[in-house]
Amino acid sequence: MVSLLLILIIILLFASVPIYVALGLSSFLAVVFMSDTNPMILIQRLFGGLDQFALMALPFFILAANIMDVGGLSKRILRWARAFVGHITGGVAMTTQVSSMFFGALSGSSPATVVAMGKIMYPELLNKKYDKKFSSGLLASAGAVSLIIPPSITLIIFGSVTGVSVGDLFIAGIGAGIIIGLSSIIYIYIYARNNNLPKDKRASGKEMWDATVKAFWALLIPVIILGGIYSGIFTPTEAAGVSAIYALFVSTVIYREMNWKTFYKTLVESAITTGQVLVLVAAAQVLGWILTRGGVPQQIASFISENISSTIVFLLLINIVLLILGMFMEGVAAITIIAPLIYPAAVALGIDPVHLGIIMISNLAIGMYTPPFGINIFVTQTITKLNMMEMLPGLARFFVANVIALLIITYIPESSLFLVDLLND
Repeated sequence: MVSLLLILIIILLFASVPIYVALGLSSFLAVVFMSDTNPMILIQRLFGGLDQFALMALPFFILAANIMDVGGLSKRILRWARAFVGHITGGVAMTTQVSSMFFGALSGSSPATVVAMGKIMYPELLNKKYDKKFSSGLLASAGAVSLIIPPSITLIIFGSVTGVSVGDLFIAGIGAGIIIGLSSIIYIYIYARNNNLPKDKRASGKEMWDATVKAFWALLIPVIILGGIYSGIFTPTEAAGVSAIYALFVSTVIYREMNWKTFYKTLVESAITTGQVLVLVAAAQVLGWILTRGGVPQQIASFISENISSTIVFLLLINIVLLILGMFMEGVAAITIIAPLIYPAAVALGIDPVHLGIIMISNLAIGMYTPPFGINIFVTQTITKLNMMEMLPGLARFFVANVIALLIITYIPESSLFLVDLLND
């Protein structure tokens, strides 16, 4: 049954069938034709896969991200970042990278970050003589950091399918996200210096203060979310609700850039996005149940324990597989399918579950802008109007920089876990 299931999935994916259909339909056909299991169990598993407390955070974080984009928070973060780094060599590009990291900490959505930052910064990059290929690679890769920096939707999914603490994943994601971001910033500096690109006039102390004051309410969101979780005031799931209410309050009462009409539209868009994600999660949970019933995770764990005794080799193989998988599959889908398979083997080798989650998410973040199907590429194209071949040189350079950061995250666990250890001591 498992062999037929995997063959059907591959056929349907290469036929460009939507991922949730490929997972759900292949699972249904495998059960109907290759087992005596009552197909009604699949319906129970569909709903059972969504009956998880951690998944309640998804609709709230998605809503919060959309409110922040419409409510003016992204613009203020950009102005704040530019006031502090705009005068440095490569300052405008660094502003894009730093702002994307902060907006990722607000939204948890990679495509939303590309759109929010790209609409404002792409014309600015061209105005400052940055090459179109470089600029498109920057936008696509900078948005990918949102997959790692909390409140990451993908981290929530990993926690829900493996049972790892979402709070610990969030904290570890801070360190990993900063390392990925710094690798891009270093490359930006080298590129700008070699091409003698113009930079902004240094902002005065008053201008920096004004930018900070105006962005204060937006910059406070990560502090509220992570501080609330680790002070025990609320759980990660409750933090999602708090972030949505806070974003609505700031957008309507303080910044006053959202009215009831735009709020209603934002609610509708958030509901659609939530539905798309949860249908995918439900279908993947059914697939995971069938694979577990067929003993696939156990067989993989047994094979690895018998043939791979080195964690270095194991982690290298995970990175290679996930980088390839990320070229073809979106992060949430990949996590729901792969994490339950890899997790038992990793634990058997003594790999920290939180570290494993960060490694997997970091790989899939890079996959968000890796050809041929990285979703950030297509989102960036709507802004830059470049085709994939034109974008490829810019994407490749950021890919190399981020893979170096990935290796640091993989083989120096403390780079992402030091905050978790500090807070749990």
